[in-house]
Amino acid sequence: MLDYHLHLWPHSEHDTPLRVEQLADYCARAQAAGVQELALTEHLFRFRQAEALLGGFWNDERIPPALAESMAEYWRFHATADLDAYVECAQEAVAAGLPVVIGLEVDYYEGRMDDVAQLLAGYPFDVLLGSVHWVGAWRFDDLSDPLSMDEWSVRQVDDCWNLYTNALEELAASRACDVLAHPDLIKVAGYLPQAPDEWWDRMAEAAASSGMAAEVSSAGWRKPIGEQFPAAPLLRRFVDRGVPLTTASDAHRLEHVADRADDLRAVLGAVGADTLQGYRGRAARPVPVSLPAEA
Repeated sequence: MLDYHLHLWPHSEHDTPLRVEQLADYCARAQAAGVQELALTEHLFRFRQAEALLGGFWNDERIPPALAESMAEYWRFHATADLDAYVECAQEAVAAGLPVVIGLEVDYYEGRMDDVAQLLAGYPFDVLLGSVHWVGAWRFDDLSDPLSMDEWSVRQVDDCWNLYTNALEELAASRACDVLAHPDLIKVAGYLPQAPDEWWDRMAEAAASSGMAAEVSSAGWRKPIGEQFPAAPLLRRFVDRGVPLTTASDAHRLEHVADRADDLRAVLGAVGADTLQGYRGRAARPVPVSLPAEA
């Protein structure tokens, strides 16, 4: 098994210390759960290099002023780390023999994914996760932000799913990343369309046509939706289209590393998936799905 989605800092923390000892603790917890390899994948927007390149994308006349102001404050709080130092810490962990690969969670930026790819091309990443966490400047999954959550009461659920899927399709088509992280994240707060098949089909086709893998994540069990990402019908679509899979906890703290790994094994077993896709130097390699940790 893999845990290919791990963060070093909770979103509530402004300081961003980097310690190989923290990564060693992550690895020990993962290996106790039968997870043999981890990918370090902090958000791109938490680094000052992204601020310099992408900051201010919310200054758009299409974006309501309240959402633009909220996004600006969100970035001011989070964009404090140094990407070079992050990569160096990950390289130290690898040199120390820890079973980690060096990655990043790359958030979607409308019309700017080529710029993102150019920024990241100079770094020795093993795997890049692509994700959609906002539509325009609406952080639809920021469950702790009342302004963001209030938007759900003034928008049509189908419209939200359509905007999200449009963004995911552009992200995938850019081929800037290797894995679609939590592919149906738009459901996180529990808002579901009556007939989601159209969007599931489009998400699966976006992954298949781009050559990206899809992440199977336990994080959804910790959210209001109360199910894994992706939903079972979307996972079945990925498998039917030959989309490779990774597994992940999306942990932001030690206690969530390798979270519910055995439950993820069961989800994979239900669709007959016995092989995952690992990465080295952005190149794919097969990884067998292991037996439960107690076996």
